[in-house]
Amino acid sequence: MSHLTPPRQLPNTAAGADPDADVVPDAVGTPDDTAEAKPAEAKPAKPADPAEPESADEAAACADAAPGKDVKPPVGTTDASEPDVQPAAEPDAGPSGAEGREGEPAPDPDAAPPSDTPPPPARPGWFGWRRRYPAAARVVRVVTSVLAAVLVLVVLLVPNRLDRINVESFLRLPVEAIFLAALLLVLPSKPRRITAGVLGVFLGLSTILKCLDMGFRETLARPFDLVFDWVLLSDAADWMKDSFGRTGELLAVIGVIVAIVAVLALSALALIRLANVVTRHRPMAVRTTLVLGVVWIICFTLGVQFGGVTFATKGYAQYLANRVQYVRDGLGDADVFKKQMAVDAYAKTPPGQLLTGLRGKDVMFTFIESYGRVAIDDPTMGPELDKTLKEGDARLRSAGFAARSGWLRSPVTGAGSWLAHSTFLSGLWIKNQQRYRTLTTSKRATLTSYFQKTGAWRTVGIVPGVRKSWPEGKYFGLDHIYDSTHLGYQGPYFSWTPVPDQFSLEAFQKLEHGKKNRDPIMAEIILASSHNPWSPIAHTIDWKDLGNGKVFYKIKKEGTNPTQVWKSAQRVRTEYRKAIQYSVDSLTQWMQRYGDKNTVLVFLGDHQPVPTVTGGTANRDVPVTIVAHDPKVLDRVSNWGWTEGLKPADKAPEWTMNKFRDRFMTAYGPQSG
Repeated sequence: MSHLTPPRQLPNTAAGADPDADVVPDAVGTPDDTAEAKPAEAKPAKPADPAEPESADEAAACADAAPGKDVKPPVGTTDASEPDVQPAAEPDAGPSGAEGREGEPAPDPDAAPPSDTPPPPARPGWFGWRRRYPAAARVVRVVTSVLAAVLVLVVLLVPNRLDRINVESFLRLPVEAIFLAALLLVLPSKPRRITAGVLGVFLGLSTILKCLDMGFRETLARPFDLVFDWVLLSDAADWMKDSFGRTGELLAVIGVIVAIVAVLALSALALIRLANVVTRHRPMAVRTTLVLGVVWIICFTLGVQFGGVTFATKGYAQYLANRVQYVRDGLGDADVFKKQMAVDAYAKTPPGQLLTGLRGKDVMFTFIESYGRVAIDDPTMGPELDKTLKEGDARLRSAGFAARSGWLRSPVTGAGSWLAHSTFLSGLWIKNQQRYRTLTTSKRATLTSYFQKTGAWRTVGIVPGVRKSWPEGKYFGLDHIYDSTHLGYQGPYFSWTPVPDQFSLEAFQKLEHGKKNRDPIMAEIILASSHNPWSPIAHTIDWKDLGNGKVFYKIKKEGTNPTQVWKSAQRVRTEYRKAIQYSVDSLTQWMQRYGDKNTVLVFLGDHQPVPTVTGGTANRDVPVTIVAHDPKVLDRVSNWGWTEGLKPADKAPEWTMNKFRDRFMTAYGPQSG
């Protein structure tokens, strides 16, 4: 409305009054049209004539005034002697009441006031739907609050192991939920919302950590290490690429990122939502929190259980405490490990007195990926593998070889081959990435570096699984390393496996073992065909047909698809068993074909396979075997109590893997000659 200077008198435009009538306004300071004049000396005055305005100015002001809106007169224009004017009666319908001056319709007293500024647009439907549908809004509000509460309870109660997730796990009362409710009730408004958001993000982070624990337990049978395991996430991405292609890796990474963002956002929003709920219903929230607190104390004290599960739990707080202790132990482990590294019984032994019992022999230390005890003991896999081991024994005996077998306990299970390899070779328990890095940057001697130290062997590594720079190879005392790009293989990958085992062994024969007029060889050989996901896998063919490896394209096409295999745990176990059989067959056939009286083979598994195959067993044993043509070689270990043949007996000795190095050095040192 344009601004005009009000006249001395303005029309009373309250509901029911004639908008064209002259009225005498209230005295200055009177808050209500109907209030009585306060000055005691006020005298009655003649009522104003409602027929027409007294002047043109008043008429203009009347026309410009908003109907239904009280307009205060300017100070000094009110006659204190004039009484308050009561609202006039509502005019009758008709020409005199329905029309204003000059035939124009009378203003509607209930209409919105005119204005030069256009009214604000109606809010969009998404924002204004609560006003239009109040019943639906109430339902959504209640459902959202319930879902927020359920989400928070799930985060607090969900275990960090897949095998422990069941209905009973969520039918418990967590003390942490009661504590959160009490905290939100005592905080002021703004700090409460900030605290709720921060705690919600923290709950989301702990949920992500639990998911990582689940994944690591399914592959490594241990929880995620917050200090040392981050490097393994890139290895997991590489495994996805090798197993399911670049597209599969990309989709998996995007899915993980989206899931992380969603978990953090939803947990934060859920706790903020609950903070608003307890604020709106504060009396009820206080009473409910007190009651639940009392119930929790009583049930926890009495040890109340339902379905064998404790009802009153503090599991989330205990989980966080365990994780903190896990980190502290990991950080403190560095000092413990450094002290262990300093102890080496052979560090000061002269080179001429090392490994004298093997001088002139070609010694091969061969690791078969994921060759665990489950492959021998499991009733669904054992019979088939037992047949393979017996056939291998027959091949070796026909070539004049004999074997002795036992058990070693690996520091890892499911994955982490490099930790097992370094444990076996260094004589130290390498259980995490920190120990591995500390070891490989130290001067600690390994079994392979002791062979190098003597100067009596050429030391080589056949490592087809290595596709990147591997500076640690020098630490292990290898004069020359053949990785996947130096074996002459031009065939396809078999999922993760860059080179089939049979071809790797044939390449070793051509590149090193088959050379004439050479020095004795000490070789570390990694057979990778039995690496997870075991699909597709190769099978042995005539050694003369290996060529450059292109023959394996046809073999790969005949194999299985990993995306199909991993839909069934039984199929996974079947393919795993076939992969182990292929590796053992390749090795025993090579020994039969190329081994001689000076060949000594030590082969073992590096760790048990993933829990999908093992069924979640905590056993970490792997078979280990020594094969030799010269009887004197096996005579030196006759006091070990190992089983004759390629299959160790159930009651064969079980050593931790780090004990092998020193016992082997002792058996083949000068003191036992």
